[in-house]
Amino acid sequence: RVVSPFLQHPPDRGSSFGFSVFNLMNAIMGSGILGLSYAMASTGIMGFSILLLIVASLASYSVFLLLSMCTQTAVTSYEDLGLFAFGSPGKVSILFLPVYFSSWSYPKPQIPSFLGYTSSLSFFFMVYFALVIVIKKWSIPCPLPLNSAIENLQISNSTGECKAKLFHLSKESAYAIPTMAFSFLCHTSVLPIYCELQSPSKSRMQNVTVTGIGLSFLIYFISALFGYLTFYDKVDSELLQGYSRYLPHDTVIMTVKIAILFAVILTVPLIHFPARKAVLMVFFSHLPVSWICHILVTLTLNTIVVLFAMYVPDIKNVFGVVGSTTSTCLLFVYPGLFYLKLSREDLLSPQKLGACALVVFGICVGLLSLILIIFNWINQ
Repeated sequence: RVVSPFLQHPPDRGSSFGFSVFNLMNAIMGSGILGLSYAMASTGIMGFSILLLIVASLASYSVFLLLSMCTQTAVTSYEDLGLFAFGSPGKVSILFLPVYFSSWSYPKPQIPSFLGYTSSLSFFFMVYFALVIVIKKWSIPCPLPLNSAIENLQISNSTGECKAKLFHLSKESAYAIPTMAFSFLCHTSVLPIYCELQSPSKSRMQNVTVTGIGLSFLIYFISALFGYLTFYDKVDSELLQGYSRYLPHDTVIMTVKIAILFAVILTVPLIHFPARKAVLMVFFSHLPVSWICHILVTLTLNTIVVLFAMYVPDIKNVFGVVGSTTSTCLLFVYPGLFYLKLSREDLLSPQKLGACALVVFGICVGLLSLILIIFNWINQ
């Protein structure tokens, strides 16, 4: 067993267990929370619950595989695992993924511990979001008003609109698993957080992961459930749009939008690091370190992101395409491939069979979802 020198810092240094959980949850939770009610509407409550539990469990298992590779190889970053396993093509294939839009964050291996304070604040913003979604379920009548101004109280006659579905299958169901994969992606931040954990060990970091993913699952499920039970089949692909339509002047909804805005702002420093690092490593690694290059890449990436945010017509397309390609690769396919390549266990060992199943699941689900999404576009 090889022990990384990054994991050998004194026990009084680094992030506490709680701050490590908050950092991981800050990496997990982002804009994906806005699309999960739509995913529930397209799969039904029970269908959504089963799929979300599967994705969360597989996300935790793939982290377990990454931690196993970290302790065996002393590699402490996701892209370096790709290099270690498959050489330069492996590293480049990871760096070329559209990392910025898959909401994955990558703290530096020497992140200051105070980052846990901002991450905990971001977490409480997300909790506030979920609580308001629960409370506002009783502020919008069902059947929904025929017009946007809820005070006019012109109510539809169709009471069937207010019946929740346990299982549902439609062409929109193709967006469900990609949105969930998008929502749980945190894997490139796991190893750096592991390096900064006080008294780091594989089991301790796995406990951080299970706690972070479990709390994220709870917040995701509550907000998705009550968002769906508010709008039912008329839920928007971006949940807050429905509240803007039916409660346009509600002060609490405005505070929720501000809370989400601050949560995103607090996450930007973590999210932006891997995108800039990827661009610099792929295109400018042969040049000496330059602040001008550093600043220009930063401005260019942020400009591209703002333009996408302004002109992409429907956020479900971002969740669908990125979730079925980048997210499934980083969440399922690559961790399984790394383990199959680097582990010295027998091919028929339980862990290698699990890694193989993870790869097959990721490839099949990603391809099928992407094909169905493209087919939906063609037939619109």
